[in-house]
Amino acid sequence: MKKLILLFVLFTSPLWALEEAYIFDDPVKQKMFLDLTQELRCPQCQNQNIADSDAMIAHDLRRKVYELLNQGKSRDEIVDFMKSRYGDFVSYQPPVTPLTIWLWVLPVIFVIGAAWFVFTQRKKQVNDFDEDVLAKADSLLEKEDE
Repeated sequence: MKKLILLFVLFTSPLWALEEAYIFDDPVKQKMFLDLTQELRCPQCQNQNIADSDAMIAHDLRRKVYELLNQGKSRDEIVDFMKSRYGDFVSYQPPVTPLTIWLWVLPVIFVIGAAWFVFTQRKKQVNDFDEDVLAKADSLLEKEDE
């Protein structure tokens, strides 16, 4: 029984967990690596960056970012490389193009349209209420005159 428990503890030990270690000599590169892995989206996962994702492609992307940083590539060059390889989806900040401009314009148009609709409906209700009140007041005055 002791051997079974010892084997269980040995094989379930956190020491077996492998963790990627990306170590840089320059702390600026280390910070840039952390920032880039936070900014780049995992192509396989939904709304998860490559720093947090456990997908195999996220491991590959982290390794590629590490490799490109060690080659002396700048942040923009690395992001451009990732976009050329995986498309604009890999970035959380999509570029403004004729196709993506609607992502910014439509919410503004919706808010303006909704405000206009609410304003006109409230104004219409206020006018209806006033006419009803005036009609009742007129009828009461006519009854008093009689």
